[in-house]
Amino acid sequence: MAEAIVSPGVFTRENDQSFLEQQPIQAGAAIIGPTVKGPVEKPILVTSYSDYTNRFGSTFISGGLPFSYFTSIAAFNYFQNGGNTLLVTRVTQGEFTPADATIDNPDDEAVFTLKTIAEGTIMNSAGAEDSNGALTNGTADNIRWEVAQRDTGSGTFTLLLRQGNDKTNEKSILETWANVSLDPFSDNYISKVVGDQRETLVSDNAGNSFLQLSGSYSNKSRYVYVDSVVKTTPQYFDNAGNPKEAFKPSIPTIASGTFDNAIGNLFGAGAKYYQDIDNDNTQGLTGGDYEVAINMLSNRDAYQFNSLIVPGLTSDMSGEAAARISEILDLANVRGDFLAVFDPVTYGKQNVSSPVDEAGTFDSSYAAMYWPWCQVQDPDLGTNVWVPASTLMPSVFAFNDNNAEPWFAPAGLNRGALTRVIRTERILSKNDRDILYSGRINPIATFPNTGVVVFGQKTLQKRASALDRVNVRRLLIQLKGFIGQLAQNLVFEQNTTATRNSFLSEVNPYLETVQQRQGLYAFRVVMDDSNNTPDVVDRNQLVGQIFLQPTKTAEFIVLDFNVLPTGAEFPS
Repeated sequence: MAEAIVSPGVFTRENDQSFLEQQPIQAGAAIIGPTVKGPVEKPILVTSYSDYTNRFGSTFISGGLPFSYFTSIAAFNYFQNGGNTLLVTRVTQGEFTPADATIDNPDDEAVFTLKTIAEGTIMNSAGAEDSNGALTNGTADNIRWEVAQRDTGSGTFTLLLRQGNDKTNEKSILETWANVSLDPFSDNYISKVVGDQRETLVSDNAGNSFLQLSGSYSNKSRYVYVDSVVKTTPQYFDNAGNPKEAFKPSIPTIASGTFDNAIGNLFGAGAKYYQDIDNDNTQGLTGGDYEVAINMLSNRDAYQFNSLIVPGLTSDMSGEAAARISEILDLANVRGDFLAVFDPVTYGKQNVSSPVDEAGTFDSSYAAMYWPWCQVQDPDLGTNVWVPASTLMPSVFAFNDNNAEPWFAPAGLNRGALTRVIRTERILSKNDRDILYSGRINPIATFPNTGVVVFGQKTLQKRASALDRVNVRRLLIQLKGFIGQLAQNLVFEQNTTATRNSFLSEVNPYLETVQQRQGLYAFRVVMDDSNNTPDVVDRNQLVGQIFLQPTKTAEFIVLDFNVLPTGAEFPS
């Protein structure tokens, strides 16, 4: 899709001339889906599975049975296969707010308030405390607070954040904020140390959603932020260096407490999970619940990733769910810097024509489909569950990139093995794989003595060209991301030969390394007077042309066995 040149910026364009012949990615993959806890519709970067579970939780009880979301299973497999960073956007149904806590002084007057970063009633730990100091409503997913030290001589105190299900004599301390004060002029002012920023989801007149930041100090805590300081102690010491008597009572008393008042229930009535999801209930949600989260990721400057999955939405769903699939595809085409991975059908549609029919409704090199569903072991429950294939594809991309390069095919026995998959919904025959691949569905194949393997790498582009393959699309995403970042340094620079040569001196060596690493057969970069004519320069444009011949993968191996008579000579 062409971009209108209106305001200053870098415009990357593709000219696909490979028909029948032919940002940064470090941000990793992105997932949109429900989680047990965490901020709602606010993309959060996590760097490990333990980081993910700390922020977003893992398992939950619904209808008396334990479950986990596709989001958690995808995150586990991604990090197990070498993924580095994952952008997670939580979706929910209905209104969700944080829990809060008020910390008092010895006179039972409010001193300051805290709010949880995570939202929903799961963050409410308020309740009775037994003789061991355990909370009735304390869980591994919520928290409690404690003021563990109080010193009126220095005007400081120590704030602890504890896991909600610990005991007084067996504390599980999550964070310790020692020697904090209520003096806004001090470096250890509680708002400065813990942080008081919060993000509010708002929409502009065009209906675009974005996060509005308020507060003065960035958040250092992973669990809470300071909502307000009711009793400050500005310039706590007098000119003689003694504490001011009026401020001493403000220092909070040594005590512990809970969080409460959050709203937002995790589970909808009759929520359906795993293979039971359908158009009207997918993990307790409907397609409409995903709209804002998808809109949030339209900000390319703020959120960068190389692949996006939304496990739980399938192409054969109708209404709001179908609209979300279309929005994701539009987002991929407009942004041009990630590959969207879709699931064609819900569980149980085992006729190979069903996923092929769904793929036929799309045409884009920025999307790919994989089928059938796979059975894996839930990492936290230990039970075997069914998940759509998209749940596992970020892990395949991560393994591929760690062991080869993004421009290698994330498929086959070397880089496409799904070692954690127990079995697939249907064992595909060679004829099944042929039908699927002809229909632009990448098969999840099962081979004796080998196991389950991703055995295809087609995009959803209908026209035959180099970009109808996943490895070439990911190559272009990689190159545009890196070279686009280099070009940012040229914005507002002089449009002269020196500027152009500076750009070429960085781009050409980079493309040479890509060529050496088997990403390109050949390339050429042109940025000179031939494409920067006086007319172009007068329009305040700097034009560069990058010609690429991407390498192709060997997908069809032909071996001729020729039986010759005795004494015949072998051909040279």
